Amino acid sequence: MLSAKSLFQEILDHDESFRLFCSIAASGESQGGWENARIAALVPESERALAPKITRHGADEDKHGRIFQALLKKRGLEPVPVPPETDYTMLLERHGIGLAHEKLQADQALTVADVITYLAHSRVTEQRAADQMAMLRRYFADHPDIGRAVRMISADEDNHLAYSHEELLRFAAAGHGRYIQRTLRECALAEIRVYRDVSLAVMAHMGRVLGWPRAKSALLAAGIRAVYAAERLGGWRRMVTLRMPERRDALGGPATPAPEVA
Repeated sequence: MLSAKSLFQEILDHDESFRLFCSIAASGESQGGWENARIAALVPESERALAPKITRHGADEDKHGRIFQALLKKRGLEPVPVPPETDYTMLLERHGIGLAHEKLQADQALTVADVITYLAHSRVTEQRAADQMAMLRRYFADHPDIGRAVRMISADEDNHLAYSHEELLRFAAAGHGRYIQRTLRECALAEIRVYRDVSLAVMAHMGRVLGWPRAKSALLAAGIRAVYAAERLGGWRRMVTLRMPERRDALGGPATPAPEVA
């Protein structure tokens, strides 16, 4: 019987599939760290109070990348190049989601609209990350090898999601509500397509590494497409609603250090 738990357990138990999984995850987290650091440096003067929180967000992403690299080291494994079709962050940028790297590489200050675009991108992608880590926490929170890392990353993703809700609501109260909702909708509809395509690509690579029979790969691909269909029909709306989080000022302090996983 196929389940999320049995599928991930299979990936975890095989060195090459675990190596690919951690390499993909580490690359995406490190990219997010760089993006947040640049955004913090370019925040407009009117929003300088937000810069420390953006910096904290980036530091968390960098930490997650180091955690995945440490998990590889613990198994005596080296990272592998990330296949382009599995690069979630790169594909989102290619679809015009978030702030373009050309803008972040320049030295010109961002606008308030740019900051809102960044926060909308965070609201959508952090929802995906928080959901995925909640699933891993449910099944692997007590795992001797990855449990501590899963718990820490999951807590961080929850903080990132709370922060994006709170800041977007602040901007909505300041009169930017229409722009926020339009940007969230565009981002969510693009994200579910990218997530579908990346999921199909990752499962195809995992299937080759693990020697899955054609029927199993076809069943998993059908499941991924079914999730996309459900999200396209209305599931995407969970990514665009805004509510004040229970934990306020979730990124108001310094980043927590990475656990000793290696």
